[in-house]
Amino acid sequence: MEAKTIILDTKQINNKIKRIAYQIYEANILEEEIVIAGIETNGFLLAKNLKRMVEKISPLNVTLCRVFVDKKKPIAPVKTSLKTEEYQNKSLVLVDDVLHSGTTLIYGVKHFLEVPLKRFKTAVLVNRNHKKYPVKADFKGISLSTSINENIVVVFKKNTIYAVLE
Repeated sequence: MEAKTIILDTKQINNKIKRIAYQIYEANILEEEIVIAGIETNGFLLAKNLKRMVEKISPLNVTLCRVFVDKKKPIAPVKTSLKTEEYQNKSLVLVDDVLHSGTTLIYGVKHFLEVPLKRFKTAVLVNRNHKKYPVKADFKGISLSTSINENIVVVFKKNTIYAVLE
């Protein structure tokens, strides 16, 4: 069995979520509402936590959007839980848990670039620094330089979130 190292515990992740929420609010201080779009599955779970925190610290109305990117076939059309009209001309933050190669995030970004948005930012909990595509996270919890063979997994359980290096 491979050894797993916890790189972020629940308290640390909650602190990162709070910091990212403040950054999102600062970037959208003049807005009344924003859309936080999370890439299914873990990106959406992180987006739900960010939505709660942004609403707690600011007067912003936050709409949550679920984004479906086929990670096995990322060139397949991206689907969202909202109709295009529900997020066009609004400020949108695209969220994923870990930025590995950038494949998932870049295809998510491509989808939203085809829609007129007021502002578009990206957020990740962990930035791996092994990008294969020219995509960056505007808001990130932590940046890690890991070997290409190592994997980072964010685990969401009922009242616990943690990130492990495997």
